[in-house]
Amino acid sequence: MILAMLVIPMLDGIAKELSLRYTTTQITWARYFVHFSFMLPFVLIRFGPRALLPKNPGLQLLRGSLLMCSTFMYFWAISLIPLADAIALIFIYPIVVTALSAVILKEQVGIRRWSAVLVGLLGACIVVRPGLLEIGLGTFLALGAGTSYGCYLIATRKLANSAPPVITLTFTALVGTVVFSALVPSYWQTPTNTDLMLMLAMGLLAALGHYMIIKSFEYAEASVLAPYGYSEIIMASLIGYFVFGNFLDIYSWIGISIIIVSGIYISIRERHKR
Repeated sequence: MILAMLVIPMLDGIAKELSLRYTTTQITWARYFVHFSFMLPFVLIRFGPRALLPKNPGLQLLRGSLLMCSTFMYFWAISLIPLADAIALIFIYPIVVTALSAVILKEQVGIRRWSAVLVGLLGACIVVRPGLLEIGLGTFLALGAGTSYGCYLIATRKLANSAPPVITLTFTALVGTVVFSALVPSYWQTPTNTDLMLMLAMGLLAALGHYMIIKSFEYAEASVLAPYGYSEIIMASLIGYFVFGNFLDIYSWIGISIIIVSGIYISIRERHKR
């Protein structure tokens, strides 16, 4: 999960850059089309065409739709509001995961796990320190993206071990590719060679990051993994420093330390329980 959270901010950074020149629909299509095109040959060679009709097709479709909605809303949000504000708002998802894991997955979620999630949220807020947000479309889109992403992670845990990760990953990409391929002709703008390479990199990073997320849920409960989602802010901060020249001040390092401690606490406690 931590490795996935180091990869996905790279995807977000590319999407933010592309949003200056292209519509959210085209960016989302590129993310899914490249992802699907990359995964399809591996699945067909290894598992055959029947792999695209996996077990639990309804839940697979729901999972893919949740991620597709989350991706579209988040890409749209970062085109409207500052990236730091969007990151702060989308971090509602570990709370969603922790709450729903008790209701839907019947996992035992005690006060200590809840405390770790809330402490991680505090650390994330210290790092990004969003200003007073102007309530608008971008705000609601980011919150919606975080809620939808939390539900997607619950569905991922529900599907864990029901199919090989590459099949689940490819089916998820298929959903987004079909939907946005139908929409993108109305919004198409021919990309430059540089932007084409960025779109290619975005799709490959998406495939890699979400593959690792799927694998993580084969080894741990959703509520256990929830605090580690906050480690995404570490890579986001590094990208801000090296790409956009945003210096990491003392508050950023304090917040990152809090995030790391909350994740380590959950890990040590779960090992002790086992």
